[in-house]
Amino acid sequence: MKKLIVMLSVLALAANPALAQKKPTAKAPAKKAVAGVSAALLASGKSVYAQNCLTCHMADGLGVDGMNPPLAKTDYVLGDKVRLTTVLLNGLQGVDINGEQYRGVMPAQATLTDAQIAAVLTYVRNSFGNKASAVTVGEVKAVRAANKK
Repeated sequence: MKKLIVMLSVLALAANPALAQKKPTAKAPAKKAVAGVSAALLASGKSVYAQNCLTCHMADGLGVDGMNPPLAKTDYVLGDKVRLTTVLLNGLQGVDINGEQYRGVMPAQATLTDAQIAAVLTYVRNSFGNKASAVTVGEVKAVRAANKK
């Protein structure tokens, strides 16, 4: 009987929503094509995201507090496409994003093709409540070429 009471107490504590991590909610990824962005490109980007980004930035794009920055409505995602592309090509460590310090290490994703980088950046710039222009393969090629110099 004592074991049952202990088990029920533990289960009750585990089910307490006050103990769960609280994060702001993000909008679900866009299901329709954004103006000028094909549904196929978004689907391709979502696939690259699931394989390479989801583990750290999470399914909701909100990252992990203090470790991996959010992708939802941040200057890095919605701002300069060259800077964002450079982050994927070179990686990033110890950065301040929207006033919060993140100490996680993002490894370079330089093994992704230009098309994969363009697709995943376009997906991220148009998911998690974001709305921004697409990143083109040509833009990624230009950043990669400038990065080699």
